[in-house]
Amino acid sequence: MYDRIKGFRDFYPDEMVARRATTDVLEETARRYGFREIATPALERAEMWTDKSGDEIVDELYDFEDQGGRHVTMTPELTPTVARMVVAKQQELSKPIKWFSTRPFWRYEQVQQGRQREFYQTNVDIFGSAEPEADAEVLAWAADALTGLGLTGEDFEFRVSHRDILGGVLETFDADVDTEAAIRAVDKSAKIERVEYHDLLVDAGLSVDQAAQFDDLIATGDLDAVVEFADSERVTDAVENLRNVLAAAEDFGAREYCTISLETARGLDYYTGVVFECFDSAGDVSRSVFGGGRYDDLIEQFGGQPTPAVGVAPGHATLSLLCQRAGVWPDEEIATDYYVLQVGDTRETAARITRELRDRGHVVETDVAGRSFGAQLDYADSINAETTVIVGERDLENDEVTVKDMDAGDQVQVPVDEFPGDRDRPTFDDFAA
Repeated sequence: MYDRIKGFRDFYPDEMVARRATTDVLEETARRYGFREIATPALERAEMWTDKSGDEIVDELYDFEDQGGRHVTMTPELTPTVARMVVAKQQELSKPIKWFSTRPFWRYEQVQQGRQREFYQTNVDIFGSAEPEADAEVLAWAADALTGLGLTGEDFEFRVSHRDILGGVLETFDADVDTEAAIRAVDKSAKIERVEYHDLLVDAGLSVDQAAQFDDLIATGDLDAVVEFADSERVTDAVENLRNVLAAAEDFGAREYCTISLETARGLDYYTGVVFECFDSAGDVSRSVFGGGRYDDLIEQFGGQPTPAVGVAPGHATLSLLCQRAGVWPDEEIATDYYVLQVGDTRETAARITRELRDRGHVVETDVAGRSFGAQLDYADSINAETTVIVGERDLENDEVTVKDMDAGDQVQVPVDEFPGDRDRPTFDDFAA
């Protein structure tokens, strides 16, 4: 007996029903916005991550040397991959480029609530537009996808910020500050004690007093106060951009879900502008449900022409926790429209009925294991068949089949030539009168 590897999950059919229903909402919402589906490889060159983040990131990767001697890794995120894809065909692609995909990723990290070593995300990205409307459209897609799942503004909030606000404020201090380290500290601030947070800011180059002043300033979320304190073009421009994004989000129907939160930083260094994270309003999901933001420099870093970009990536594990908490997670239960039950030598007729029902788009099963009448009826019940069509030798002698409502247990004899007949979805009720 082999055990499942820690951090990897099995999904049985009933669980996949709910997962598929959720993924369909995310993807269909993306299609309505004009995002086009792509597919990407499971393996990439590890240098796509080590060149940017250093060799220490290898500890978080499922990396190995392949038979060609290449250092490769199972992809831990999508953004570098789509950046590579844009660079490869940058001159051929019409701008803006709007892509989405759903797929698994792999990171070797501590398993905890909403975080596995193999995990699934739906990624949505726009390349080629620096306009606030692009950021707002990503926010609007996320809001529409969540409300499409049955969530409301009482269930979630988008905490929105701008990386240049944090970076610009840090520049105003008379200190040699490691800006990226300080922003990573801000990203951790909600998860650690205040003293530890201030210690990280001090480690990044601020004095103790400056760390406290910085913390107090950004905790207010007061954009006017931030502009006045920094008195710099970088911060003024960032605040204006953030306000423009929120104004566009108002027109796009997403502003009501957005809260200004300057403590939202996103830990990845490639973010350059507006960033946001989705949180459970009730606080029962202990970490952000998902996040996104603008990464205008990444395409150029991958060897392409300067290309602004913005995206978001809902993680399915944390999203399922939010939906379960809010009571809108789809039922984990398989469903079957019809079971065509065979008694005796009736395969030809049973197969004809099965084909015609399937041709109309219904989920139909029939016996493929030579089981008895009782075993087939039990199986039909186990797959939650709505209607069972009993095709028996005695019924066929009278040119009939039996149509059984599985919930009520009622059944009726129907002329075999009239089933399914002209009806799109014939049931017991159509023939019981």
